[in-house]
Amino acid sequence: ARPEFEVASVKKSAPATPGQVNIGVHIDGAMVRYSSLPMKSYIRMAYRVNDYQVLGPDWLATENFDIAAKLPEGATRAQLPEMIQSLLAERFKLVLHRDKKEFPVYALVVAKNGPKLKESPPDSSPGAKGNVDVSVTAGRGGGVIDLGNGSSIGYGRDRLEAKKVTLSALAVAVERLLDRPVVDMTGIAGSYDFSLEYSWDELRSLVRTSSGGATELPANPDAPGNSIFTSVAAFGLKLEPRKAPIEVLVVDRIERTPTEN
Repeated sequence: ARPEFEVASVKKSAPATPGQVNIGVHIDGAMVRYSSLPMKSYIRMAYRVNDYQVLGPDWLATENFDIAAKLPEGATRAQLPEMIQSLLAERFKLVLHRDKKEFPVYALVVAKNGPKLKESPPDSSPGAKGNVDVSVTAGRGGGVIDLGNGSSIGYGRDRLEAKKVTLSALAVAVERLLDRPVVDMTGIAGSYDFSLEYSWDELRSLVRTSSGGATELPANPDAPGNSIFTSVAAFGLKLEPRKAPIEVLVVDRIERTPTEN
């Protein structure tokens, strides 16, 4: 049997404040709170996959939910994905199956002359291993994903600023700027800092992806900014187009409204 939350409250998220989006995950002791996350994100977290690996109704990416839950005594944070699986099955009647699908992807690989990376210094700040907060704050000036423990990813008008992130996390961050999944194939461990410029068209892709297609920036051929492809090359990396079979989760059934708390 999968582990379950001791108790959990599930409700649809309130409408976002115009011009600002606050999305977060907060874990404090035995209490866990998820705020304004789309259903696709819950499935992604529950089964440890990426968004593009979840195939199902369009509303999975556009309808947000809040979850407040309590861990049972003796449970660990490593069991959270399985607890979310149990919650989705119980409250949303989620049924899915695994399959494989070939995707056009960009492989993040090491360039011919080798990587040019400097590992991030260890975080010596007090409480670095305490509570875990993962939050997203976005407004007209851009957005920042705070991953906790000194790790963050920020998107501005023409630049991605990543602090203390793995190459796998960087691949996910870059993917939001492009038209296909990005798969880390570097084989490099450790955490690093990056400052990467991107083009206006890549920013348009980011805005379109982040809003579920609800927001679209106009074309701007005169906008400055290097392509993300050029920016990663400065770190001895390369985004190489390939095709790859990737495991997907196919949603067979899911209720749009959760059962009562």
